[in-house]
Amino acid sequence: MKKAYKLSLAGMLVAIGVVAAALNLSIPVGASKCFPVQHVINLLAAVILGPFYGVCMAFIASAIRVLMGTGTLNAFPGSMIGALLCGLVYKGLKNTKLTFNARLAFTLLGELIGTGFLGALAAYPVTTFIIGTSIPFFYFVIPFGISSLGGVIIAALVLVPLGRMSFFSRLTAEREQKMFGKVRDTKEILHASSPERE
Repeated sequence: MKKAYKLSLAGMLVAIGVVAAALNLSIPVGASKCFPVQHVINLLAAVILGPFYGVCMAFIASAIRVLMGTGTLNAFPGSMIGALLCGLVYKGLKNTKLTFNARLAFTLLGELIGTGFLGALAAYPVTTFIIGTSIPFFYFVIPFGISSLGGVIIAALVLVPLGRMSFFSRLTAEREQKMFGKVRDTKEILHASSPERE
């Protein structure tokens, strides 16, 4: 995948996240708000672009949201840790014989743990020491977990059908060949990603 294409796709996904935040596309769940769009973006970045792009995209989207007043400083740990973990999980499983759906399942779990638990814990010092609000240590686990779960469900509904499309298999195969070209050729990668292997 050409760098210009990856940058264009990353920019488009960041824009979607920023616009969704500006339009307040969130789902009230008790005392929290479920904003699944960023989690979907994290997972799309993990599968298509990789962890580096995912983390950079999460940082840029969070910075823009904070500057626009549509997000808080907790947007940084709430998005970047999940983007990093799910990106590393998917990348780490690339050179295995697991099917696309199996790799995706672990990646979804990585986003759920990365944002829903680790990101929630990382939000504690941000809220307590930077924002200046005293809260219990596990205060954000439930709200972040609900938001992450919503995003994971939506991402699964999007990525599972995409994984069965030939153009998407070629898209991910190009990145795999660049990473593991000496081990697996494109035909092997496409065969591993084909629906017949599911």
